[in-house]
Amino acid sequence: MQKIVLLFATIALLAGCNTKNNRKNMQDDPVKNVSKTTEIQYATSFDIDIFEGHKILTLKNPWPGTDKTFTYALVTENGSLANPENYDAVVNVPVKQIVVTSTTHIPSLEMLNELESLVGFPNLSYISSEKTRARIEKKEIKELGKNEDINTEILIELNPDAVIAFGIDGDNSTFKTIENSGIPVLYNADWTETSPLGKAEWIKFFGALFNKEKEADSIFKNIETEYLSAKKIASEAKEKPTVLSGAMYKDVWYMPQGDSWGAQFIADANGEYLWKNSEGTGSLSLNLESVLEKGHDADVWIGPGQFTSLDQMQHASQVYTQFKAFKTAEVYSYSMRKGETGGVLYFELAPNRPDLVLKDLIKILHPTLFTEHNFYFFNKLK
Repeated sequence: MQKIVLLFATIALLAGCNTKNNRKNMQDDPVKNVSKTTEIQYATSFDIDIFEGHKILTLKNPWPGTDKTFTYALVTENGSLANPENYDAVVNVPVKQIVVTSTTHIPSLEMLNELESLVGFPNLSYISSEKTRARIEKKEIKELGKNEDINTEILIELNPDAVIAFGIDGDNSTFKTIENSGIPVLYNADWTETSPLGKAEWIKFFGALFNKEKEADSIFKNIETEYLSAKKIASEAKEKPTVLSGAMYKDVWYMPQGDSWGAQFIADANGEYLWKNSEGTGSLSLNLESVLEKGHDADVWIGPGQFTSLDQMQHASQVYTQFKAFKTAEVYSYSMRKGETGGVLYFELAPNRPDLVLKDLIKILHPTLFTEHNFYFFNKLK
């Protein structure tokens, strides 16, 4: 289920406002002129403009294939807002109580020291974080059911200051029900980003909600510095190992497309992803014969689905044993590090900490460059 959530996401709704009209209305009021704009360098799906007494969070590309734009007004203490009806949601900040709907939102709350604000989450068993699980054990975070069918009665009773949602289209009535109860719903589109640093930069989205822009910026800059430094070290490697990825599911082999997040990691780790020229940001669906022909001699196999041992792979299909990377035991998986209830840590934390992912991959592809680095997400299959 987590894998499906990672690849495709779920849920959605709301109708968009016209950002140009909103900004024109704001600029017509001389008291509300923009004082500054939060720097967003890598993420492509949101902007934050800061005005006197409020902030405007603009969400673009909430899900693939849409031209909808959402505008959210974040009203600061003692601030005011002209024409609140022009916005898709109005939230008083800093937020005190929040509901999020994706495990990828959890690390941002933790890094900003705002975990105590989390009061509800769907599918609690998917959460891997030890800190968050400790709060779950104390019954401090309510179970809200399934993402595609959130228990609105419990959520409305919690009455959070905001619900952070995500969706693949605009066809989920659950969020409309929540909105109609007076609870603001804001989409978070971190999953649509294809740049590793673009995904991580969404901590600034949460920073705006908690009035912690400076903290969010500092956290992100540290991640960016570590990532770019590791990338530079990898670029100096003299060899570029060839890379195979993915595995079969019911006779179809799924692997990252050439413009995807996963493919970008391999490129930045100075690896030669054999399908790097494929177009698209999602996943390829290939037949076994084409993968075997092209990837038979790949040096390294990264991310073989949910498999956690070579034995398990062999029992699933003897064809896996024909690949060179299998024969040389150069197969690495992110599926082995799990939370106490089975949630895979990679799905939760990797989008927020691309620097750790990249260092793992560099250690895999160029072991002599990162001898002191211990694997954080990946493990070599035995």
